[in-house]
Amino acid sequence: MAKYLRRVVTGHTPEGKSVVLSDSMAPNVRTKNTGVDFIEIWNTSETPAVIHASEPEPTEGPLIVPPVARGSKIRVNDFYPNHIDKLPEREDGRHKMMHRTLSVDYGIVLEGEIYMIMDDEEVLLKAGDIVVQRGTDHAWENRSDQMCRMAFILIGGELSDALRETLPENLEIRK
Repeated sequence: MAKYLRRVVTGHTPEGKSVVLSDSMAPNVRTKNTGVDFIEIWNTSETPAVIHASEPEPTEGPLIVPPVARGSKIRVNDFYPNHIDKLPEREDGRHKMMHRTLSVDYGIVLEGEIYMIMDDEEVLLKAGDIVVQRGTDHAWENRSDQMCRMAFILIGGELSDALRETLPENLEIRK
């Protein structure tokens, strides 16, 4: 189960004064039975985001990894120790968690450490490190015996025509 994560959301009164609308545990914590908890913090459906005095909870509904095309998303992921071992092997022989999203993702390691797996290389990231993930095929692997917590800010994006021409025809994009 995910560790407590406080979320404070601000808004406005009918008179336009700033107020705190909510101050509590992030309301939507989801697990995909892969050893990773997804703590959904907030999302927007467009950029620029339209700001209302208050609005419905944006994190309700199914867990969708990337934001909508012109939207944004912030979430925290808790990667359990050795989480990769819980997944079945892939038929194509690639890493079990390899995926690509049409987004620019800012990943910040808050605690622990994790390996970012790319097509032909991997990088060990530790607390305080920041990765800028730009629509690339990647996976995450916590090989330690400690939890790794990462914050992700995802901005909807699209591949340029020139880049798309260099990628496989059967390109799989996570939606």
